[in-house]
Amino acid sequence: MRKGDGLLPAALGAAYAAFALTFRGPRERFWHRMTATGAGLGALALVADPELRRVRIRPRDVGLGAAAAAGLYAIFRVGDRAARRFMPTGDEDIDEVYRLRALRSAPELAARLAVVIAPAEELFWRGLVCRRLVARLGPWRGAAVAAAAYGGAHVATGNLTLTGAAATAGAYWSALAAAGLPMGALIVSHVLWDIWIFLLQPTGPRS
Repeated sequence: MRKGDGLLPAALGAAYAAFALTFRGPRERFWHRMTATGAGLGALALVADPELRRVRIRPRDVGLGAAAAAGLYAIFRVGDRAARRFMPTGDEDIDEVYRLRALRSAPELAARLAVVIAPAEELFWRGLVCRRLVARLGPWRGAAVAAAAYGGAHVATGNLTLTGAAATAGAYWSALAAAGLPMGALIVSHVLWDIWIFLLQPTGPRS
């Protein structure tokens, strides 16, 4: 990334605005807005970085992505118990996120997460944002700033526990990206983790 490159600040500004609109709008249309945000940010990443248009998911990426998703799920199992025990609004914050499942059918949510939302988040946050920060700041400083940027985008939710969870997930995937995990594996990891933790095996009680 060139020192005077203005793409990254502009892209982050667009992402923060889109996240604020997504989480602050009418609750009943949350998934429509979330899908539109994912499509927009994913398209921005593909237009801005031609290398991302060459990403393919290969058989090896499936195994690597599944292992990465399992590792993050284990972290969140521990984090769920800690948040519910030590954070004043931990229970309420976590249950609020899981109540979003009731807005659409499970098959529809799985399709939205797998086809648009999860792949788009990886293309934008790890493919565009993290890679440019790593190129400028080095692998670990760049990954740390990318994770903070991803968590910061969730401040607009007003949900402290969700913001912390997003920062944790962002740090995990950014570290893997900085360590060289292929984009295809990162996409697989995000897709599997989203569907598993949100629809199949929530960390807390089903609501």
